Amino acid sequence: MENSPGLIGLLPIALVIGVYLLVRFYRRWKEKKILVTPLPRDMIRCLEGSVPFYIALDLEAQERLRVKIKRFLAEKTFYGCAGLVITDDMQLIIAAEACLLILNQEGQIYPGLTSILVYPSTFVAKREELSEDGTRSVSSRDLLGESWDTGKVVLAWDAVAKGVADFADGNNVVLHEFAHQLDSSSGRANGAPPLSNNSYKNWARVLSANYEDLRLRSQRALPTVIDTYGATNPAEFFAVATETFFERPHELHHRRPELFEQLSIYYRLDPRDWAPREDP
Repeated sequence: MENSPGLIGLLPIALVIGVYLLVRFYRRWKEKKILVTPLPRDMIRCLEGSVPFYIALDLEAQERLRVKIKRFLAEKTFYGCAGLVITDDMQLIIAAEACLLILNQEGQIYPGLTSILVYPSTFVAKREELSEDGTRSVSSRDLLGESWDTGKVVLAWDAVAKGVADFADGNNVVLHEFAHQLDSSSGRANGAPPLSNNSYKNWARVLSANYEDLRLRSQRALPTVIDTYGATNPAEFFAVATETFFERPHELHHRRPELFEQLSIYYRLDPRDWAPREDP
């Protein structure tokens, strides 16, 4: 009996469907296993001893954070660079701070991100630049962190350690670079991440006004709660404002209430609930 040409033609389609269903089943099984497996006790001790905001969260928020941390660690790959050996505690601290940004947000955990590269200290980034006359040159910059739209975040561990040790100075490289990841999920980093609860009109109005004000204050050397690096461009303003929002929320609310409100709506939380009060 000869094989039917139509049946033979359906075999590749059936194979593709079978593989698709198998992958979906595996992903659901893996997700369920992650959810039901508690975070090891030594990791919880690390969170309690090394991540200041963790013990300030209520019990429900702590549980949400632990679940997101487990998913983050299961889905992302860490690489030590320049001889750095990545420990479990290093991965945990970075994951905890990254997941704080999405603590109350639904959906996948930084879906565009695959890898976190960690250097011992400041690393050098080389860039090819095109001048106005059309010539190309290579420039080098010393960096503490960098976010790529190709699925990578690069961090200097000493800056990470400093940032988590003092979670009230408004400077945090993990919060900064992962804010860029959120921003770039809209297609490019431009200071306007995908918004679900915010009005795009209000977001643009408030962030543009605060960005321009920061630029003027930077040019005139006037004091400001937001680091003047945020005056570089709108993308950097969003990342630096995020650092300030989480680390100096009382002062940001006092000095820039509209900006604080927009960030609070976007992140779906209010860090004043668990952050120590600073003098305004």
